[in-house]
Amino acid sequence: MNWLHESRRRTAVLMLMLGLTPILGSGATARRAGRLTAILVGASLIAAVLAAVQVAMAGPIDGTFLAWGGASSLPPRHPIDSLAVIMLVLVSFIGLMISRYSMNYLRGDPHQVRFFRWMSFTLGGTLILVMSCNLVMLTIAWMLTSLGLHQLLTHYPDRTWALWAARKKFLISRLGDAMLIGAVVLAYRIFGTTEYSIIFAAADAIRAGEVAAGWGTELIGGLLVLGAMTKSAQFPFHSWLPDTMETPTPVSALMHAGVINAGGFLVIRLSPLVSLSPLALNLLALVGALTALLGAVVMLTQTSIKRSLAYSTIAQMGFMMLQCGLGAFTAALLHIVSHSVYKAYCFLRSGSVLENAAGRVPAVATQSAARSVRVWQFAAAIAAASLIAFGAFLAFGIDVATKPGGVVLGLVLILALTQHIWRGVCSGNGTLSLQSLVQAALIAIAYSAAYRVTDSLLASSTSYRVVAASRLDIAIMLVVSLGFLGVFLCQMLAGTLSQHRWARALYIHAINGFYIDIPARRLTAWFYGQGAPVQ
Repeated sequence: MNWLHESRRRTAVLMLMLGLTPILGSGATARRAGRLTAILVGASLIAAVLAAVQVAMAGPIDGTFLAWGGASSLPPRHPIDSLAVIMLVLVSFIGLMISRYSMNYLRGDPHQVRFFRWMSFTLGGTLILVMSCNLVMLTIAWMLTSLGLHQLLTHYPDRTWALWAARKKFLISRLGDAMLIGAVVLAYRIFGTTEYSIIFAAADAIRAGEVAAGWGTELIGGLLVLGAMTKSAQFPFHSWLPDTMETPTPVSALMHAGVINAGGFLVIRLSPLVSLSPLALNLLALVGALTALLGAVVMLTQTSIKRSLAYSTIAQMGFMMLQCGLGAFTAALLHIVSHSVYKAYCFLRSGSVLENAAGRVPAVATQSAARSVRVWQFAAAIAAASLIAFGAFLAFGIDVATKPGGVVLGLVLILALTQHIWRGVCSGNGTLSLQSLVQAALIAIAYSAAYRVTDSLLASSTSYRVVAASRLDIAIMLVVSLGFLGVFLCQMLAGTLSQHRWARALYIHAINGFYIDIPARRLTAWFYGQGAPVQ
């Protein structure tokens, strides 16, 4: 097994080079800044792929090489497990695409060296966050990532609204830092260490009833959840995200497709500890559901492409946090991966949307056509979506009744498939109706297959834990299901509801985000001693 040991050492060296990306990137010249960044991020992608091969062949990689002085007496660390390599490959791949895109996007920009330096810094901080093997290392990487993102948000110092949004984000991030530091201090007082392996073992003992659980574990879970909420733009900390649209497009792609996932990764990575606090998980589920519904409604009213994408990200992150709160960590990880790739593509292509739309004939049913469809056809669409979804689940051996949050997530999938099939039915074209059925089946099959693969990969992670549902969890799932069903019906009946005065008034409130960002604006104005600029 000497070859395996040597290969692990080579992987470790590449991972350390990945962590040195910010330092190396800071020394680049103006002409080579973009190329050097792309090379370093490409090397990090190679390192991540090698690490994935190692984990697949021999299990989690010992992370002792990540320890600071005097760590040889510590038990083996396994921060680079299946969860870590998934995130390492994801962040490195997206980082490589964004860095290559930025080389053309920033051509001629006099501040491009600064941009690539801080993008390297942010990517390095994010990847160190993923490779963390203790809470201290996690917290430091968490704050370094926030620092790098702040510098990217202020890339254009002459844009007053960009500076204002960055300042608001800065204050919210410091609140999240305080929550995370409080959780680390409390965890050290209770467990006597900040090492993942030791804390997870102690958490398992508490879960098994071998050790009594105290109020401290509940508080730790609550602090970690609140910290994750600030990073992943959850209600009421979400208002900074739509205001950051004046930053360069590559920053938007990096932020919406990478950095903002840190909150979800935190909950999944520390799930053995967070799951000791059912109250924290219930809070996360409720807030996630509220954020998802709020973001989905506001997104539909935005006229700016980038702001619409921003509210879409808020809704997606809310749904991901809902999954975490329900204990569906596999579904949450799958959501992180799929949303990151999709949203990075959307932002990098946002400048071409209007050009593409100019020559496209919309295949959307008219309102009159939609009205002509009978109720039984709507019921048939729901029945078809249900059969397709449950057929895919059955084919891949997924029992939604036993999976954490499976009932809610299955309902959401059925509603999404119903809406897709309904569009084909509303067209009045038999070919389009058949195509919508085939596409719905492919979507259900693809999701079920991806879920099975992700579940098998996450099961080998040191963070994998199954959370049993309580009576309160069942009540929360019922409330969340009714909320998604209500939004679904509002979307389906939008043509009819738009004729009512209250619906038009609701549209005005929604386009302004229901004014939830006013307290955050006032707090930012008070802290910096100046009012908000006109957007």
